Amino acid sequence: MATMEKLKGGMVKLTFDITQSELEAGMQKAYVKNARKYNVPGFRKGKAPRKVIESMYGGLAFFDDAFDDIYPAMFEAAVKEYELDTIAAPHVDIDALRGFGDTELPEGIAVRFTATVAVRPEVKLGEYKGIEVTADEYTVTDEAVDKRIEAQRSDMARLIAVERPIEKGDVIDLNYSGSIDGVKFDGGTADNQELEIGSGRFIPGFEEQLIGMSVGEDKNITVTFPTEYHAAELAGKEAVFACHINDIRVKELPELNDDFAKDVSEYNTFEEYKASVRSEMEKQSEELRKNAFENAALLAAANNAEIEIPDVMIEAECDDMIHDLEYRLAGQGLTLDMYTQFSGMTVEQMKKDYVPDATNRVRIRLMLDAIIKEENIVPTVEDVDNAVNEFLSSIKDEAQRKEFKVTDELKRYFENRVKVEKAVALIVGNAVRK
Repeated sequence: MATMEKLKGGMVKLTFDITQSELEAGMQKAYVKNARKYNVPGFRKGKAPRKVIESMYGGLAFFDDAFDDIYPAMFEAAVKEYELDTIAAPHVDIDALRGFGDTELPEGIAVRFTATVAVRPEVKLGEYKGIEVTADEYTVTDEAVDKRIEAQRSDMARLIAVERPIEKGDVIDLNYSGSIDGVKFDGGTADNQELEIGSGRFIPGFEEQLIGMSVGEDKNITVTFPTEYHAAELAGKEAVFACHINDIRVKELPELNDDFAKDVSEYNTFEEYKASVRSEMEKQSEELRKNAFENAALLAAANNAEIEIPDVMIEAECDDMIHDLEYRLAGQGLTLDMYTQFSGMTVEQMKKDYVPDATNRVRIRLMLDAIIKEENIVPTVEDVDNAVNEFLSSIKDEAQRKEFKVTDELKRYFENRVKVEKAVALIVGNAVRK
């Protein structure tokens, strides 16, 4: 029989007593299982009596194995008795052991131990229907359309070498080597680095000091790293970069005419191309507007709920976010190690930055689960079948699609997904934009 105590942070502590007879049975079982591991002079391997082994290796020679065999069943029974929805493995501590320490145990009790475990937190829902939401608006202006076209125009530009000093807007090729107090630092050296002057890619003040230099010229440039620089060892430090200019080129932009439209699109005239750019931007804008409103509504509903989230859930979400990043990087042919070197951030620093977003994600998920229960949201067979068929239709390879097995587990996955979609629709459909 276990006793339960609710702790802060979504944790529960269970206290257990193991009787002397239970421990003795466990020790004997451990002896039978592990006697062959002990070498005892005068006895064949595995034939030494338990008392002889304990006299040589200590009275607790078989305790750890016995305890590891006993406590899981006791823990599972307590979880069932108290109807606990555990979300992580328990942290087990032995508080008292008869014959060791000063703690007195009741007659017949050999061991007292505790298991501290995180449980799915209770959610006390607040207002989630008809909530007022403030969300970003996304409108497509003439300036935004022109900027998009200019970006594509810049991509189509030719680079022409020039024999004059560097000006803003030039694309240069340079070598540089950075040092702090005369000592070079990691990531501070490069050869044949391409840089557009005025792009803001480098440390503030770096690009501006290159203006006026000519091909073949060398110059030492002094800059100070921002105090919030991602590499902590460089933040706020003054550095000197020895720079050499290899090449200076200027962008030659194509004219914005019908020929340009034919080169970058399927349209024959520039006006048709420009209209298509606006149309595409408006579609993207509407999607951004929709997502912003949905996210704001969900977060507002989640913040209206009372939820005490265990740290372990936030930590697990941060781990999932790191795994998602790895997956996306792999699609670009990169690894997480390469990303950390490039960004100057460790995985632990990234996880720390993820905490606020991870907390919101967990809070929203728990809130949605509570709404599903509160509203008794149950998808129909047709709902689930439609979701499965939509997934199958996304498999482009026809042979692979035909061979794909629709298991009960897959159906349960889509059933849960449809539940969440319906809960989201309930919140967003009733939300009001301020």
